[in-house]
Amino acid sequence: MSKWLCALLLACSCAAQAAPQAAPPDEMDRLLADKGLLSRLEGVSQAVADRTTGLVVNAMGFLGVPYKRGGNSAETGFDCSGFVRAIYEQTVGLLLPRRADQQAAATEVIDRKDLQPGDLVFFNTMRRNFSHVGIYVGDGKFIHSPRSGAQVRVEDMATAYWAKRFNGARRVGTDVDVPAAR
Repeated sequence: MSKWLCALLLACSCAAQAAPQAAPPDEMDRLLADKGLLSRLEGVSQAVADRTTGLVVNAMGFLGVPYKRGGNSAETGFDCSGFVRAIYEQTVGLLLPRRADQQAAATEVIDRKDLQPGDLVFFNTMRRNFSHVGIYVGDGKFIHSPRSGAQVRVEDMATAYWAKRFNGARRVGTDVDVPAAR
């Protein structure tokens, strides 16, 4: 199933990039184009799409990596926040804080209904808020490094365990992140 989901995401991203351009511009588009703003807006939306696609595809590449408390690499294993941190650093060059609660504090609160692939989802798994984090991949599913003895995997947020413990959704914005050291 996980290989199928990865293939589906890759196919969708290729199809989205191969889609024909929209119909001729209307008056607002002409005004924006005349002012040189339309190309800037298209670049921003394409950059956001590229970022989220890259995040999800990169995260899927780590399916099966074992959980390790305090872990932050594929070689040694990941804990939940180490996984999220590594994906964001490798994919978009942003270094998020180390702990899940710190990641929640450093990111923008969004409604669950506004979740988009690449957003962070938080859960109360240790009787405290924001004790677990994963990356939303779309269709009500998220990827994470769950617990000792398990591996990075995709799970459905609607299952009873996760639905009961859902703690909030956050969006990572460049204005709240620290550039990753290279």
